Amino acid sequence: MFSYEDKKLSDLEKKIGIEFNDKELIKTAITHSSYANENRNIKYNERLEFLGDAVLELSISEYLFKKYEDISEGELTRKRALIVCEASLHEISKKWELGNYIKMSKGEELTGGRTRVSILSDCVEAVIAAIYLDKGFDYVKEFIIKVFKDIIEKAVKDEIILDYKTRLQEVLQANGKIDIKYELVKYEGPPHRRKFYINLIFNGAIKSNGIGYTKKEAEQDAACKALKGLKN
Repeated sequence: MFSYEDKKLSDLEKKIGIEFNDKELIKTAITHSSYANENRNIKYNERLEFLGDAVLELSISEYLFKKYEDISEGELTRKRALIVCEASLHEISKKWELGNYIKMSKGEELTGGRTRVSILSDCVEAVIAAIYLDKGFDYVKEFIIKVFKDIIEKAVKDEIILDYKTRLQEVLQANGKIDIKYELVKYEGPPHRRKFYINLIFNGAIKSNGIGYTKKEAEQDAACKALKGLKN
């Protein structure tokens, strides 16, 4: 009997463009730790995330190294960082509509888990690892280059600005040294669901406030808001 879960899995495979030989791999890839905490003996995707991160970085590194022989090591490193960063992975997750398929606890879902950037980007890495384990490195490498094609091209042309902290520093320090600080104001909530509040300060004045579920996320949010303020 073809269950509802099997149908959803089949729909996801179509969106990704992969039919898995081992269905357990893709099932694990889309299982968040919160779901496993509520259901005993369920595998979740954190180990796959670890592997997928390495597979993605190697695939992109090799592609850039072979295709762009005139680009220096430092520039290759910077462009690779843009391609494999959390924001780029989030863009891929939206194309696959991953938020509709991730298994997570009701609590996680009710607090916005299906649209949370960190959960979605981690899941993309887990899916990449699942493809690698199911199909091999040559297959997943070709798959990655195809899926990330637009992001790669934009990164090579310097059309991507994803690290708001670095970009803000470049803008502010273009005409001289400016002291930039990110100050943790407070955090609230339980350890597994903690929200951080950050003040962005430069030259001694508070310029923006950031909020996120990690310090890094809150700092990026503050930097993004500061950049928008400068632009306006």
